[in-house]
Amino acid sequence: MHARKYLPSMGLLVAFEACARLQKFTAAAEELSLTQSAVSRQIRALEDIVGVELFARERQTVRLTPAGEAYAGELRQALHAIAQATLRLKASPGAGTLTLAILPTMGTRWLAPLLPDFTRQNPGVTLNLVTRLQPFNMEAEGVDAALHYGAPEWPRAELDLLFDETVVPACARALKAQHGFAVPADLLGAPLLHLASRPQAWADWFTAQGLAAAGGAGMNVDQFATAMQAAAAGLGVALLPEFLFQEELARGDLVSAVDVRSRSAGRYYLACAAHRAWYPPLTAFRHWVREQAARTAATWA
Repeated sequence: MHARKYLPSMGLLVAFEACARLQKFTAAAEELSLTQSAVSRQIRALEDIVGVELFARERQTVRLTPAGEAYAGELRQALHAIAQATLRLKASPGAGTLTLAILPTMGTRWLAPLLPDFTRQNPGVTLNLVTRLQPFNMEAEGVDAALHYGAPEWPRAELDLLFDETVVPACARALKAQHGFAVPADLLGAPLLHLASRPQAWADWFTAQGLAAAGGAGMNVDQFATAMQAAAAGLGVALLPEFLFQEELARGDLVSAVDVRSRSAGRYYLACAAHRAWYPPLTAFRHWVREQAARTAATWA
């Protein structure tokens, strides 16, 4: 069955999208520089093709039918994908555009400083960066790949392992002196900083130390960078990925609350949109980022 058999003309689809969005044929006609009768004929033609009514017509008003609502939602995603593909080609006709979703702190602290090397090796590739904390539909949002922490799970994606993560309970030197932290049990009553995307992190850490309690209450933050700043200011103890905050630990802005380094349950991955696996800029980036990850991991050995 050939897809073109069920592919209406772009003019009909654009007219329908405008009518669905504006909920008025007259407004859609004005936006498209057409007459209202021309827009009405296009909607009728599309309804003939799909075999269902897309709009309920009531006197001088129109409203989407349930079938029209569903069709408009899917069509809007498809038109957005076409627009994004056109924008990528227009921005870099020679080699292409690569859109990456990054984890906020890892993206800015680990990946961003390395990216000039990638652009030197791939001078025709234009990079776009967006921030995402959780898995999402890369195909719908026009994203080629994403940095991912956790289990190797992402729908419709191919995952490349980058490296493991070691965390340290970090705090300000003054807070450590105030509470006299020495062993893991000392943190049971300490003010703890909790990361919203890892609500079980402290509970898992205490369990790994052979302690049943999940730890005390404390401040909730949404990013590691905020947790670091709060910890440095003396607001509590944060479980921080060691590789992202080596400078602060080396300078003494942060110290280990107790001398425990532990491996996190999750790992870092590059999730690549399966439907874009063939794309040359993505292929080049996958090869390059695996090399960078291997070099980073080698410094921890």
